[in-house]
Amino acid sequence: MTGNGTGETTTGAGALDLAAAPSSLDRQWEIDPASYWATIDAATHGLDAPILAADLDALRFNVADMLRRAAGKPIRVASKSIRSRPVLDALLRVPGYAGVLAYDVAEATWLAVDGVDHDGAARPGCTDVLVAYPSADLGAIAALAADPAAAMRVTLMIDDAEQLDLIDAAVPPSRRPELRVCIDVDASYHAPALGAIGARRSPVRTRGEASVLAATVAGRKGFRLVGVMTYDAQIAGVGDLSIRRPGAGALLRTMQRTSWDELVTRRREILTDLRRIADLEFVNGGGTGSLERNAEDPNITDIAAGSGLYGPHLFDGYSHFRPAPAMGFGLAVVRRPAPDTVTCHGGGWIASGAAGSDRLPRPVWPEGLKLTGREGAGEVQTPLTGERAERISLGDRVWFRHTKAGEPAEHADDLVIVSDGAVHATVPTYRGEGKCFL
Repeated sequence: MTGNGTGETTTGAGALDLAAAPSSLDRQWEIDPASYWATIDAATHGLDAPILAADLDALRFNVADMLRRAAGKPIRVASKSIRSRPVLDALLRVPGYAGVLAYDVAEATWLAVDGVDHDGAARPGCTDVLVAYPSADLGAIAALAADPAAAMRVTLMIDDAEQLDLIDAAVPPSRRPELRVCIDVDASYHAPALGAIGARRSPVRTRGEASVLAATVAGRKGFRLVGVMTYDAQIAGVGDLSIRRPGAGALLRTMQRTSWDELVTRRREILTDLRRIADLEFVNGGGTGSLERNAEDPNITDIAAGSGLYGPHLFDGYSHFRPAPAMGFGLAVVRRPAPDTVTCHGGGWIASGAAGSDRLPRPVWPEGLKLTGREGAGEVQTPLTGERAERISLGDRVWFRHTKAGEPAEHADDLVIVSDGAVHATVPTYRGEGKCFL
């Protein structure tokens, strides 16, 4: 736990109300970014670096903005983009957010079971957890099947009949309750000249392929088909301002419109067929970058999103929305190898994905600092250059924004929530609760 500067100590999701309106509507992160980050730095001055922190007003702004973009359609929270159970719980208390999109079976079971939180208080489990990816973790599958309550709350993902065999290998249907399954339908765009554009996820693409798999599920003991998922990575995960070549943004937007039109038609036809085979409870789609499009499709029942809460710098490349940069991490300056260079302890919080400069964390405060081309963000130390370096003292802190939302939580035990210039709450990350799912 961390003191909030007033003699009071707050911790846990109970202190984290994300449904309230921001205490200030001036969007300080836009009108005066330097002051915004300086306030976060001052509020956390008494805490040791490295430190992961988020501004409460910025979080609330992003919560409300995602709801606005979803236009009344429920948002299923993508846990990989949050990786803090108290933050997930706080989000799910906000009207309009319902259900979790988990990334691992063991994680899904952990979230679904009733128990206690990190403070020892009773914590009811999440009642609707969809695992976004197939699993070959037989131990985790067996543990889920051994808990009847969790098995009623968790839905497993499949895109191949062999995955049903893996589940049966973990626990045969005669020794477990019926398990809920969802079919992942490929949502990528197959362009005539460029091939597949989007995430390489599911082999299930056509009406026939989806119907065959659905019929297989319906014909096997111990399984019940309850949902369909389609993740439009080529729309949700690619910003039209991120490709800095003449005309590239317009070309990307054209591809995304064409891809969306194709997906809507194909998905509608697939769902027409599958509803003759199974009583579908949900059809999940989208991501933070495609909330608006999925909100307009009547076949989508809930939209997956999570990254938009923290507002990583990946989203600086999108023209149709701009989340507040709610989260950052601070590193201590420990060296000065040259007058125009300071070195931070740590820093290699590099994002997953295709390797490139856009995967690197971005120094944002003090302003005027940049990574070096030869060292980048280092495993144990990160040099930064710029005229501003001359005015930085050893022990001062430099703040960075990560490319992605949830991955910074793997480097920190706690997320410090700042409000009105003071520490408002400290909540554990998955790592802080001793959990490592990937």
